[in-house]
Parts: sequence; C-alpha cells; structure tokens
Amino acid sequence: MTRPTPTENLALTISNRQILRIALPITAAILVPQINFITNNIFLGQLGEKELGVAGITGVYYLIFAVMGYGLNNGLQALIARRAGQNRPQDILTLFVQSQYLAIALAALAIAISYTVGAALLQYAIHDPTKSTQAIAFVKIRIWGLPFLYLFQMRNALLVGTNNSKYLVFGTLAETGSNILFDYTLIFGHFGAPQWGFTGAAWASIFAEVTGLMVVMAVTYSKKLTRTLRAGIGGALDAPQAKLLLVQSTPLMVQHALSIITWELFYLLIEHYGTRELAISNAMRNVFGLFGCFAWAFAATSNTMVSNIIGQGLQHRVIELVWKISKLAAMFAAIIFILANAVPQLFLGVYGQGDAFIADAKPVMRIVSLALIMQSVSVVWLNAVTATGNTRVNLAIELVTLVAYTLYIWLVLHTLRLGIVWGWASEWLYWTATFTLSFWYMQRGNWKNKQI
Repeated sequence: MTRPTPTENLALTISNRQILRIALPITAAILVPQINFITNNIFLGQLGEKELGVAGITGVYYLIFAVMGYGLNNGLQALIARRAGQNRPQDILTLFVQSQYLAIALAALAIAISYTVGAALLQYAIHDPTKSTQAIAFVKIRIWGLPFLYLFQMRNALLVGTNNSKYLVFGTLAETGSNILFDYTLIFGHFGAPQWGFTGAAWASIFAEVTGLMVVMAVTYSKKLTRTLRAGIGGALDAPQAKLLLVQSTPLMVQHALSIITWELFYLLIEHYGTRELAISNAMRNVFGLFGCFAWAFAATSNTMVSNIIGQGLQHRVIELVWKISKLAAMFAAIIFILANAVPQLFLGVYGQGDAFIADAKPVMRIVSLALIMQSVSVVWLNAVTATGNTRVNLAIELVTLVAYTLYIWLVLHTLRLGIVWGWASEWLYWTATFTLSFWYMQRGNWKNKQI
C-alpha cells in the first residue's frame, strides 16, 4: 500500500463544513491567552479590587507583544496556505523554519523593551505609585513567557495552514489546565509552594506557556505531521524566504501592536476615573477577549481559506467564501449577545466583587455584547485582506481606524469625561470603520493579481 502524499489534503473546498472544521479548533487555540488572562483575574480578584484593576493594565501590556507574535503567525499562516493551495510542501517547511528564528528575535526585543522603555512608561502613566510598582514587577516577570508563546503560535500556524487545525486543542487544554493549577498554587501558596500573591499569576502563566508548547510539539511529532513535511525546530536560515515572511508579517505585527497600544491608552484613561471603573473595564476586556475568540477563529479561517483558494486560482470565488464565513461568525456572536444580556451576572459574578459591581457593569456589558457582533463580521473581512498578500493595506486600514478611535476616546474620556459606558462605545466606531474599509478594498478586486 502506498503512503498518501502530504499534499493530498492541502487544497481546501468552499463549504460551511470546511469552514467549521477549520474554525472550531482554532477557537480553542485562541482561547489559550484569553483563558489565562481570565483565570489570573478570577484568582487575583480574590486579593482585592485594586489587584483586579492592575491586572487589566498588565494584561493589555502583555497583549501588545502577544499580538505582535499573532501578526507573525498571520503572515506565516497566509504564506503556508498559499503554498498548500499551490501544492508546494517543501516551501512550507522552509517558511516554518524561518518563523522560528524570527519569533526568537522578536521575543528578545520585546523583553529588552519591557525592562527599559516599557517599565518607564508604566511608571509615568499610572498615577497611583503603589499600582505602578505592582504593575512593573508583574511585567518584568510575565514578559519571559513570550518566547514560548511565539513558538507555540508558529506551530499553530503550521497546523492551520496545512489543514490540521484539529490538533490545536491538545496544546490548548494542556496550557489552560496547567495555568489554573499554577495560579491556584503560586498566588495563594498551596501544596507547599511559596505564596507569591500578585506576581504568582505571572509565573503561573509562564509555566503554562512552556507546558502548552511542549505538548503541541509532542502532538505534531507523534502524529507524524512534522515528519511528513520534514519540519523541525532546526534548519538552515534561508534569507529570501525569511525576508518574504518578514515583509508579509511586519505590517501585521505593527497593525496589531498599534491596536493594543491604543487599548492600553484607553485603560490608562479609565484608571484616572477610579478603582471600580478600572476593575469593570478589566472584566469587560475579559468578556470581549473570551467571546471574541469565536470571531478571531473565523478570521483566521478567512485568512487560511482565502489564501488557499487564491493559490488554487479561484479568485472569482473569494467574495462568496468571505460571505459564508461572515454569516457563520455573526451567528455565533448573536448567540453570545443573547446570553450576555439575558444572564449578565453569570459572566460578571465570577470576579467576586459583589452586587454593586455587577449592577455598575451591566450597562457596559450591553455595549460590549453588541460590539462582538460587529467585530465578528469585520475581522473576517479584514483577514481576507491579509490573505490577498497586501498586508500594507491592512496596516493602512488600521491606521485610519485607530486615528478615529483615539480621537474618540480622548474626547469622551479625557475632555468631556462622559464615563466608561460611552468610552466603551468606541468599539462600535472601531469595528464599523474596519468593516467599511476592508469590504471596500475586497470589492474593488485590485488584489486578484497579487503574487506572494
């Protein structure tokens, strides 16, 4: 019996079944950092409202660098999917190896920034000296998890780009379970471990990221996926392929980083309102991040499938595909919208802050839940732009959108001081602008002759 060639399952079809087969496992993988954030916050909420608020600032700070890795992941995923559609498996190996080198270099740069510029900025921006000291100590520990997170993301891109997203769940479960265990152990000092309190959550997340990476590596090797492509951690540096990956990914890394940087500005403006408002906004970030995982999973599916379909020469079917993915994404978001508004206390009560906290947070929950529906469609179209290979257009869309977003939050939160409910309405502006610009670009069709 002949062994199946590694290219047999690399070409994708346009169907709802194919979309869901890719999207649902990706949802599990994207849940990893969000569940880690939420787990940290649930445990830290037991320490007090101040700790819950500071966790929001440090969480968003780490997310700035985490999404830079996600940008590299997106660029790699689009290129791998394109080569899969073109039936070029050896190029997939080469691109994957280059991503390892770039991920380590990017992580080293992020660590250096956090110990110098990042620490200084946090000290300057956070008004309360106790909070700033606590935040800086946390960040200087937490940032060491980046190398493991980045390598985890690159291997996930390999799985998604080669239509093996079903294996993502193993690393996700391992990382999530270990994070809960280490949080419980290191924050409160259980099982004979030291009681590290607030910084214990930072160490817990690092240990969880190491665990997740080790498991996903073991899974890919045991399933012979890496052997099929001959892809391992090692391999020679290929300057042209590394340059191609860097050219495709850099606009995405900058795009995602700028997006989260403006979100950090949002949180710093909220911090000026008080501890309660900051804690509510941190809870909303967790809700947005957790349930937004479905939207980002369909977005990653859009990236992979559109690039694969273009690689097959089926450019004329791209818009049809993007609409299919958008409808499924919106359906999941609508279910979340109904649940969030029907039983908001179910999602807000886990932080242990009492009935007054829940009552104050409900109006913000309504704003955020509607924004989730808008996000679900917008990110699918934005990632379709990524899949065309014109990542500079992604950056341009982000820049235009962020200018409008920043002006809005500065006016509403700083100048007019209208409160956090109107502040969170900035998400409506952001996702409306993102969809409008992405949809306009895709409909123009100038991307059809782009080669990567």
